[in-house]
Amino acid sequence: MQTSSSTPWTSSPPPEPGPDDHTRGSGPVVIEYADLECPYCARAHRLLDELPITRVFRHFPVKSKHPRARALAHAAEAAALQGRFWEMHDSLLEDQAHIDDPHLWERARILGLDLERFESDRRSERVAERVERDFQSGIRAGVTTTPTQFVDGDAHPGVPSDRFLERFR
Repeated sequence: MQTSSSTPWTSSPPPEPGPDDHTRGSGPVVIEYADLECPYCARAHRLLDELPITRVFRHFPVKSKHPRARALAHAAEAAALQGRFWEMHDSLLEDQAHIDDPHLWERARILGLDLERFESDRRSERVAERVERDFQSGIRAGVTTTPTQFVDGDAHPGVPSDRFLERFR
């Protein structure tokens, strides 16, 4: 059943959060599809970070607008394989001016990651498949822009509005 805020071409709701998802916080579940190079996603990140919610992050790299988006998603997933997803996620969204490979390696070093493993993992098929799985689930759920948040199956595209934020405060 479509709701008024659902996209008309949605073929299925986003998958329920599972053990492979990146989650943090506690409270109502907000599933977010975002692009780590997107300035609107960076703004949404700052707003969502202040809310008492369970954030479920899924990659939606928009290469046509953000040429480094997929590389950044892979870097975050490579960090995740060493238990540091959220630290890399936050670092990338909080400093989008420094996203080239030397900056990624420096971030990985600062986070205490094994740099050889980080480099190997970010170029691995396993990481590519993970990012693609997130992206495809977003397509099926009707994501057309980043960021897009889902609450109870309803899509909320764009930077969270004051009305959206008030719902959780």
